[in-house]
Amino acid sequence: MSRTALVTGGSRGIGAAIALRLAQEGADVAITYVRSEEAAQEVVRKIEAAGRRGVALRSDAAGSEGAASAVGRAADALGRLDILVNNAGVGVLGPVDSLATADVDRVLAVNVRAVFLASQAAAARMERGGRIVSIGSCMTKYVPGPGGSLYAMSKSALTGLTKALARELGPRGITANLIHPGPIDTDMNPSDGPYAPAQKAGTALDRFGTAEEVASLVAYVTSDEASYITGAELAVDGGHAA
Repeated sequence: MSRTALVTGGSRGIGAAIALRLAQEGADVAITYVRSEEAAQEVVRKIEAAGRRGVALRSDAAGSEGAASAVGRAADALGRLDILVNNAGVGVLGPVDSLATADVDRVLAVNVRAVFLASQAAAARMERGGRIVSIGSCMTKYVPGPGGSLYAMSKSALTGLTKALARELGPRGITANLIHPGPIDTDMNPSDGPYAPAQKAGTALDRFGTAEEVASLVAYVTSDEASYITGAELAVDGGHAA
């Protein structure tokens, strides 16, 4: 029986690369998206071109019901759920005294609350061998400059969640791990953008990573070979935290 996966925020960037890689590894994949149905359907077409089933689900992680509902809809559409990748996230950067309460609420709703609720819903549907992977940030290990207080706080919360999930779900044979990308070349953070030189200089390899490099690590920790890895924080950051 083929495995099934849900990748939140899977219509572009890192999420799209993860969805396609999991399909290439033999999984049927559902993705969530907020705005661009066209982009989401393009990812589905690529999943289907890899010989797997693809499903695109419109879901806003900022809503109180969105995350859990997306998990249920994905599991129903695919027949089961073996892998959850909590990839959807938002970044609001700026001086700490410039951040409004609405900014705080939105970032915590998407980056923390939705991850918890999706993981909670997935744990209720998963069988032995299930995998929960959350996408964190290199800024949980090293914040190179001002402006990252809210984003770094939100991503750091995933460390405690991941470790606790690993303890709670371990007896059921379900693993939970956290991946921290460094500067990754995406539409949102292009390697030739205005902030790119400083980000490159902050890595040991003096370059941006690719979405496919992040996806390769997700593919590994969701594989059978990684069944003894849980509660771990794994960096794919070019040495950003070195």
